[in-house]
Amino acid sequence: MQDDERGTPGPDGGVCQMGDNARQFTRTSEWSVVRLTAFLAQVLALACTACAHGPRIDLPFTATPRAVFHQPWAMSFLPGSGVPKTSAALVTEKAGRLLLVDTTTGQVRAVAGVPAVAEGGQGGFGDVMADPDFAGNQQIWLSWVEAGADNTFGAVVGHARLVLDEAPHLEGLTIVWRQDKTSGRGHFGHRLAFAADGTLFISSGERQKFDPAQDPKTNLGKIIRLAKGDPPQIWSMGHRNPLGLAFDGSGRLWEVEMGPQGGDELNLVRQGANYGWPRASNGSHYDGRDIPDHAPGDGFEAPKAWWNPSISPSSLMIYSGTLFPQWKGDAFIGALSGEALIHIKLDGEQASKADQWDMGARIREVEQGPDGAIWVLEDGSKGRLLKLSPRSGT
Repeated sequence: MQDDERGTPGPDGGVCQMGDNARQFTRTSEWSVVRLTAFLAQVLALACTACAHGPRIDLPFTATPRAVFHQPWAMSFLPGSGVPKTSAALVTEKAGRLLLVDTTTGQVRAVAGVPAVAEGGQGGFGDVMADPDFAGNQQIWLSWVEAGADNTFGAVVGHARLVLDEAPHLEGLTIVWRQDKTSGRGHFGHRLAFAADGTLFISSGERQKFDPAQDPKTNLGKIIRLAKGDPPQIWSMGHRNPLGLAFDGSGRLWEVEMGPQGGDELNLVRQGANYGWPRASNGSHYDGRDIPDHAPGDGFEAPKAWWNPSISPSSLMIYSGTLFPQWKGDAFIGALSGEALIHIKLDGEQASKADQWDMGARIREVEQGPDGAIWVLEDGSKGRLLKLSPRSGT
């Protein structure tokens, strides 16, 4: 059956029966229908977008957009002249930009003097943190990926002085740690966290090479302790792709990492502990091969919480503010494939899943702001910076 033998929508929404009357339809009328259809499709698409980014009454917080970035990866609020943090924050973009953001106005300025970044795959500009003594030394810490010989790559950690003038820039960039270089562009980790005494901890992924996570002679698949004046120390091993690192109020170090096919983990990091990868995991290989689950007596430290199917944890924050008093001391995880903000109840050394809020976008970073608001960065080419504030009546 040919097309002109079927009912055709008329300009008034009715149906013109085929035959002599149908042949009186002019080409102008046909184009009007096409244009009307295209217009209605455009209106529907805009409506869907508005719904996706509109107010959500099912969430215990409101989300207010402040700025938009191209593939943002991390953020850190800057302290002022005293202990309290300010509304100024630094944001890294994976391709190599460091940006100074006024989170009150949304103004964004580029910071000059950043290191050259080997962007590709999962690698690029990584974490950013203000030094614990930033108010005195104006020092910030950065992680990024650099290229090596023979098409190899590895993460790097360094510090520099941030000069906050009309043209913000870095001075005196100094590298203090390098990840062992290997081929490929995945599983760098390179998250940073400071202990209360100022000791730096670094997460180092196993670079999709599996076995190095169990090799004490390499720094791949490890949590690294870097105390001032001391050589880097392997703190724990058996990690896959650790993308979140944070201390709780009692000084315990927590970490989230991506498992293989399933088996994403939240771990309490202990000195000298082995977390099992690739010999133990509650997930499976992508080709379907089994991996022994964590089990009592297997010699490995089991996760405090884990996920099947995967949520793809990207970041970790432990809340210490008062704006959400009911969540003080709890953990928050950004989820990429899960497109969620995940709330974990912490009770000493124990963790339990509390909430998983659908954010409608991949969440790359979660941080706490100066007033206790929670801030998240969406992943992607138009990743929004969102301020999460308590909803009235909650």
